[in-house]
Amino acid sequence: MSESDIWSFQLDWLNIIKLLGFNSINQIPESKKLKALKKITKLYGTELLLTLNPSELDELVSDELKTLLKRELIDDAKQKEKIEREIQHKILPLKRGKVVGINMSDLRDLDPNADMEEIMKYFSKKFLNDDEDDENDDDPGDIDEDKTGIYI
Repeated sequence: MSESDIWSFQLDWLNIIKLLGFNSINQIPESKKLKALKKITKLYGTELLLTLNPSELDELVSDELKTLLKRELIDDAKQKEKIEREIQHKILPLKRGKVVGINMSDLRDLDPNADMEEIMKYFSKKFLNDDEDDENDDDPGDIDEDKTGIYI
């Protein structure tokens, strides 16, 4: 960093990360940070930047980083949408009253002294990860009714 970038010591990077919508400082490449600081210094000058409030500086830097990080922001938004779709696909059917089969052997595997939190964790793992179980099944899956389970 050069003497012309002395104004950058006033930056609150946690606030900039929040303004960008990121979770970590590691999501912003160091080269992009330096490029944004140099461009802002060139546009406004060091003297003017030293007179601005830290919050104004944060907004300037976040706006410049938004233009430099368009691809990363788009990728981050796509990843969040994918996670939301997966959650809706796996959890919302349970809330809508979908019939959930409980195999009696699942109840036998539980610890009789387990508290309710452990039981909920066990069943949530089982229902949310049942895609992996379907791949390992030898069943063709075209059975009309499962008479060994309890349905809730």
